[in-house]
Amino acid sequence: MATAARLARVPPFERGITIGDFLVPVSLGERISTRARDAILVLGGTALIIAGARISFYLPFDPLVPVTAQTFGVLLSGAALGMRRGAVAAALYLALGVIGLPVFAWDNDAAAYASGVGTIATIGPNGLALGLTGGYLVGFLLASALVGRLAELGWDRKVGGAVAALLVGNIVIYLVGLPWLAAAAGLDAADTARYGLLPFIPGDAVKLLAAAGLLPTAWWIVRRNPQER
Repeated sequence: MATAARLARVPPFERGITIGDFLVPVSLGERISTRARDAILVLGGTALIIAGARISFYLPFDPLVPVTAQTFGVLLSGAALGMRRGAVAAALYLALGVIGLPVFAWDNDAAAYASGVGTIATIGPNGLALGLTGGYLVGFLLASALVGRLAELGWDRKVGGAVAALLVGNIVIYLVGLPWLAAAAGLDAADTARYGLLPFIPGDAVKLLAAAGLLPTAWWIVRRNPQER
């Protein structure tokens, strides 16, 4: 509680409120339960991540990790929905992929959108086998929860705070994804950065700034229409 108070950028009575609480139209929200409203928001967050995975391709010099728009969906949905709903949206995305739906990013080797638990990790006769991008997927779950919590504390209300919160989330994804990639592919530190980090920094910056611009804009619209609150 003390840590949350130090990190908070809004008054106590506004903590825990995210822009997602205003995304369901009032006319619909009044007719459904809170649980149903949350389910709609979670499904929307999951759909946003899936849509991001559909924008995926490999760079000519990097055959290991594809460029995708997933992080945009993960970070934006986390910030919009808050810690619990954001984490559930990311967890649902992972679950759909694990059970076999092709919701993960494009896989050049399979010539299809990836799916299955093997994308993350499997245990076989030779022990644990990690998927090349499995760490990034696990990082999505952690990043969504963290960014969601920062949004609940008001970090997404202004551009500077939104950039900081989303940057922290992006870093968390790499903190899990890079060592996972290194272990899966047997890479040293230099090659891990070469294939798993450096090619993605420009795109990540664009996605982060886009999401950071959308969040304060949405809050500005909400404040302009207080009857919707």
